[in-house]
Formats: sequence, structure tokens, C-alpha cells
Amino acid sequence: MTQRPRITAFGSSRTDIDPSIAKDVHQLGQSLAEAGWDGMVGGYQGLMAAFCAGMRAGGGHVRGVTLACFPTPPTHRLSEEVRAQNFFERMGTLIEQADAYLVLPGGLGTLAELAMTWDLLAIHILRDRPLILYGARWRRLLDTLNETLFFSSPHAMDYVHCCDNAREALRCLRAP
Repeated sequence: MTQRPRITAFGSSRTDIDPSIAKDVHQLGQSLAEAGWDGMVGGYQGLMAAFCAGMRAGGGHVRGVTLACFPTPPTHRLSEEVRAQNFFERMGTLIEQADAYLVLPGGLGTLAELAMTWDLLAIHILRDRPLILYGARWRRLLDTLNETLFFSSPHAMDYVHCCDNAREALRCLRAP
């Protein structure tokens, strides 16, 4: 049996997210699973749970990389749970075991995950793989970073793709 490619989804664990965003992320997860992808997430609520539910609805397998120190329980929508010893191990697992990355709307944790993944791609620690930022707000951040970073790699912006819907995200995953 051939292993399906795995996409790590980084995103908010907040439960007070706009339901329309959660519905969109659910549909995205389902579309990715139906296209042959499995998922990996940090394992908690909010957009991670919406992504997991969509993945499962589309027939995908979702691995959650969780921590014992979190005050909330993991989402029940995971196919599999793997416990990391600390935040650094968790982030490393989410980054190293993925064939692509999907950065959903989120907060500082999501921003840290984006920054680490992006940097590892830009300095060629990781082999090239898609890094997709999902949603219009990421474009504003990218514009600001592009204008203000002092010592960025000359081709750093080449590693990120902004997408606003599942169709665009799937197209980015198929791109060489």
C-alpha cells in the first residue's frame, strides 16, 4: 500500500472563530483528503478541529501531535495522536514529517510555525515543498514583510503561495 502524501495544517485552536471560516476550513480539509492527502495538525480545537473533521469526512487520516502540558484536551476528530515531550519536538515533528504545509488563520503560535517552516525552506534545510498561506490576511503580512525585512534571503518570497479557496490550494499542491 502506497503512503499518501501528508500536509501539515497550522492554525488557530481558538473556539470562538467565525463559523464561516471554520466551515471553509472544513471544506478545504475534505477537498484535500478527497484529492489523496492525509493531514497532520497540532491536535487541538478551533481551525485544527475543523480541518481534521473535513479530512476525516473526505476519507483522510489525521495525525495530531499533542502536548501533555496543554490545558485543553485534544480534538476527538484525530485519527491518531502522537505525544511530543515539548513545544520544540512538537514543531519539529509537524515540520519534518510533512510533504506540504497549509497555514490557516491563527495567532502567535501559528506565526511562529510559519516563520520556522519558511526559514527552513529558504535556507535549504528542508527540501522544497509547498508552503500555502490560506486566507486574505496573510497577503497583508507578506506585503509588510517584503517591504520591511532587512536581511531576508533574496528568494524568500518564492517559497510561499497565498490561496483563498480549496481550488487554489490544490493547484498550489500540484505545482512543481
